[in-house]
Amino acid sequence: MFRAIRFSVLAFAIGGFAAAAVAQTAQTTRIRGTIAAMDGQVMIVTTREGPKLPITLTEPLTVSAVKALDLAAIQPGSYIGAASEVGPDGQLQAIEVLVFPEAARGAGEGHRDWDLKPGSLMTNATVATAAQGSAGRDVELTYKDGSKKLHVPAGAPVVTFVPAERADLKPGAPVFLTATKNADGSLSAARVVVGKDGVAPPM
Repeated sequence: MFRAIRFSVLAFAIGGFAAAAVAQTAQTTRIRGTIAAMDGQVMIVTTREGPKLPITLTEPLTVSAVKALDLAAIQPGSYIGAASEVGPDGQLQAIEVLVFPEAARGAGEGHRDWDLKPGSLMTNATVATAAQGSAGRDVELTYKDGSKKLHVPAGAPVVTFVPAERADLKPGAPVFLTATKNADGSLSAARVVVGKDGVAPPM
């Protein structure tokens, strides 16, 4: 199980949180949506933007799910990926937080633009300090090029990765993936994060 989590997390981090590095060798695109149908090796996804996209699943296929965590899971020393936006006071406000398993420490480290919503940002970093307040959790993040202060509201999704199976890719299930655009314009992917047990990928 540990090996499955390790490979899933590292693969996802490289394919999603560090997509800029991958894009140097292949054109990639992040896709968020719901599975409309499964047709053999092809997964048809109704994207959040509306269009349906056929995506060929390549082997070996890695399927991961996410498990909900309490805010208290964001502890000093944790390595996290936090999607955020700048609040009215200029402070970063978390939209969602992924607590990486230890095997993925350092994956995609840094602070960059993100496409969860217009103007959103992504910070993959180590939690230096964490303090619980009445309205959420205030953390200081450190990464190789700097540091950021982040407020995690009480209602923000906090998750970690857990193993999943190909059988979990069912019509109606929410998914998040980074697909490769092939020379003929078709899309393919070897890694999928799928919603399971009522927890959808928030990233």
